[in-house]
Amino acid sequence: MVRWIDVSTSKHQLRLLDGNKLIKTYPIAVGKILSPTPSGTYTIINKQHNPGGPFGVLWMGLSKPHYGIHGTNNPASIGKNVSHGCSRMFNHDVLELSSRVPIGTMVSIHK
Repeated sequence: MVRWIDVSTSKHQLRLLDGNKLIKTYPIAVGKILSPTPSGTYTIINKQHNPGGPFGVLWMGLSKPHYGIHGTNNPASIGKNVSHGCSRMFNHDVLELSSRVPIGTMVSIHK
């Protein structure tokens, strides 16, 4: 089995899976209308702790430049369409997720 990430922008959910087996579901914020989260299949290409600014405690960059999965300095935004296209998570959730997935993990994003 291979761990991978499934992001539903319409459900504001990020799911961590091992093959077809659900490991955990996390609530997320996604892109707003003018800067939607891009649909497609990407991979995690890097991780940066304490990136500063609005990115919370951790940034995981995707193979689509300028997009990633990251923490937030505004936890009230989770569950909403407010980002510039990234998937925002609670800081404790993004740390947990990062500890469970290596660089190279596939991320599938859809409505």
